[in-house]
Amino acid sequence: MSFAIAARAEGLRVATWHGDFSRKGPGLLLQDIVAGEVGLGPILDAAPDILVLTDMDYDGGLLALSALRDALRGGGLDLPHGLAVRPNTGRPTGLDLDGDGRLGGPRDALGFGYFNGQGGMAVLSRFPLEMERDLSDLLWKDAPESLIADDDPGRDIQRLSTAGHWQVGVDTPWGRMSLLTLAATPPVFDGPEDRNGRRNLDEAVLWLHVLDGRLGAVPQVPVILIGNLNVDAERGDGLRDAARRVLAHPRLQDPMPGTDTVRWDATGPMRVSYVLPDTRFIVSGAGITGPVPEAGPHGLIWVDLAGPR
Repeated sequence: MSFAIAARAEGLRVATWHGDFSRKGPGLLLQDIVAGEVGLGPILDAAPDILVLTDMDYDGGLLALSALRDALRGGGLDLPHGLAVRPNTGRPTGLDLDGDGRLGGPRDALGFGYFNGQGGMAVLSRFPLEMERDLSDLLWKDAPESLIADDDPGRDIQRLSTAGHWQVGVDTPWGRMSLLTLAATPPVFDGPEDRNGRRNLDEAVLWLHVLDGRLGAVPQVPVILIGNLNVDAERGDGLRDAARRVLAHPRLQDPMPGTDTVRWDATGPMRVSYVLPDTRFIVSGAGITGPVPEAGPHGLIWVDLAGPR
């Protein structure tokens, strides 16, 4: 998998990667990073200035994130600023959300996970970061145009975000910008009720409601919608209108239309990860680095910004 429309000369490179920075138990990711057993090639090759990871285990001391930052620095890439908060993945609900007759399984959590924090999100950056807004505790039923079923077993407690929806401020040389991050649930692995498909759509379009003023203050600084929507606008079993709506929003631009970002053995190539800058940015390039076998089937997606218009 490869794609590039330009090489970086000056400006900022913003990237996202659904690389495999998740393990089946707490502390195992940290152990692998320290042992040098985590594939960092795509990050080092792309050398982004801002990086959003959408499948990285969270720990309360941010030890794994700090170890990752140190490992990248050892490879010649210095991203001194990091941000992560506890995601919804692995948070127990005490309910049988998947209907298998048992409690405490990974699909019974607020977001799929074998333990608290498995497969969350993280941001690394050359520039200072600030959590401006965290929508991760928004109940699914309270999201605009929510598609949650009336008889959903978790209707009164189910949060919309699988991992999180973070509005992260970045203080760049051009001034403040805001990252609108997400890592949505796969729209499969359920039954004919299509619970995951409906939730995926509502997760994917949540930032559009923010940009349209339906969930409080509209971000006034330039934004970048970035992360894993987990849905393709043209292919796959998801409710594809979600991706189409995101790509059609008048505030966002798509530097790499129709580009595959992942190649699964079962379904082939699809586009599920996105970096969509505000139309107020001048885009000078975009591309994909990887994937590499040791870090899963997803490529690292990068976009170069030459500055504000």
